[in-house]
Amino acid sequence: MTGVPASAAGGSSGAQGARGTAADGVASEVSGSAPAPAGPLAGSTSAPADRLPGSASGPRAGSEDGGRPARGGKITAAAVNQASVWNVANLLTMLRLVLVPGFVALMLADGGYDPAWRSLAWAAFAVAMITDLFDGHLARTYNLVTDFGKIADPIADKAIMGAALICLSALGDLPWWVTAVILGREIGITLLRFLVIRYGVIPASRGGKLKTLVQGVAVGMYVLALTGWLASLRFWVMAAAVALTVVTGLDYVRQAIVLRRRGIVERAAALEEKEA
Repeated sequence: MTGVPASAAGGSSGAQGARGTAADGVASEVSGSAPAPAGPLAGSTSAPADRLPGSASGPRAGSEDGGRPARGGKITAAAVNQASVWNVANLLTMLRLVLVPGFVALMLADGGYDPAWRSLAWAAFAVAMITDLFDGHLARTYNLVTDFGKIADPIADKAIMGAALICLSALGDLPWWVTAVILGREIGITLLRFLVIRYGVIPASRGGKLKTLVQGVAVGMYVLALTGWLASLRFWVMAAAVALTVVTGLDYVRQAIVLRRRGIVERAAALEEKEA
């Protein structure tokens, strides 16, 4: 860290304070008047870094000359985040949401048993499933993750799958208990993830990804007006999807319990360390 101008000491100490997070996952309070670290930075001026011309925190805060308050930087950052909502990953998620009412209309057209309409409904369902595979990958790969995407993506996933299952059960092609098991598991695990988010994130497992793939294939086969051996095959594919749905759901519950217990222990240890 040698060679850093003395005027940047305030910004450096602030950054060092920001990195000093508590063990319970809550960021520690950052103070601009924190003492500078020993070494070349010691003895630097005590004036706030955001008021010093050419200070390190000035340009990063979004100011042009280093003399503007940090509030301008927050406004600029908010504008950038707002504009970043319109990216390819979120557009694919929006497309999936728009496809839901179109899929339902095609699925129920002409009484819901016309092979041609069912084929068009399958095409809409297939497009929705394909976009589901790509939007999350694009968001993570190209740093396009937004708050909108975090909320809209799982909603779009549950919406298209739920619409397909409910339509199939309403038409008598799929037992209602199958729809109840799959939708109950999806909604329950989503709520469970929100409940334990304070302790950490439950990552998507390989079993969960396999479950999603098998569910999509099984529901797609039921959407099509299949006959003969293909109609028999789709029954077994759906049976595998239901089994994976139950098994992976129980595994997520286990992970949530372990995550919560570990989080409670870590928070208790952090509190004891603070009191000491």
